[in-house]
Amino acid sequence: MSKEEQVHTQTAGQKVVLIDGVCHFCQGAVRFIVARDPKGNFQFASLQSELGTELAGGTGFEQSGEPNTLVLIENGHKYVRSTAALRIARKLRFPWPLLYALMIVPRPLRDAVYRYIARNRYRWFGKDDTCPIPPPSVRKRFLDTGAGHA
Repeated sequence: MSKEEQVHTQTAGQKVVLIDGVCHFCQGAVRFIVARDPKGNFQFASLQSELGTELAGGTGFEQSGEPNTLVLIENGHKYVRSTAALRIARKLRFPWPLLYALMIVPRPLRDAVYRYIARNRYRWFGKDDTCPIPPPSVRKRFLDTGAGHA
C-alpha cells in the first residue's frame, strides 16, 4: 500500500487538521476551532508528531524542519495554507462560514498573507519548547495524544 493510500485509509471519513504543536497561535487556533465546532467535525494532530509528519507527507515542513503551514486532510485530499484555513472556517458555526467567500481571492495573494503571518507567528505569539498536553476537553479530538500535543 502506497503512503497516499495509507493516509487515505487512516483518515477516511475524517477531517484532520495538522498544526504546529509548539506555536501559541496554532494552539489558539485549535481552541478556536473546537469552540466553534460543536459537532466535532475536526480532529487534530501536531505536525511534530510521528503521525502528523506521516499524514502531512512533507507538505508541512520547510527545509529548516520547522512546520510552516496548516494542513487539512478532508475526504482523502490535502489542503494547505489559506485554502485549508478557509475550508475549516466553512465547517464552523455561523458566521465563520462566510469567510469561505474569500476563496475568490487568487490563491497566490491569499497565501502571501498566510506566509507573512506564518513567518512571524513565533515572534508575535510565542512558542513552547515541546508540544503541551491539551486539556481533557480537547485531548479526545487529538489523534496523537500519546506524547501530548497542542
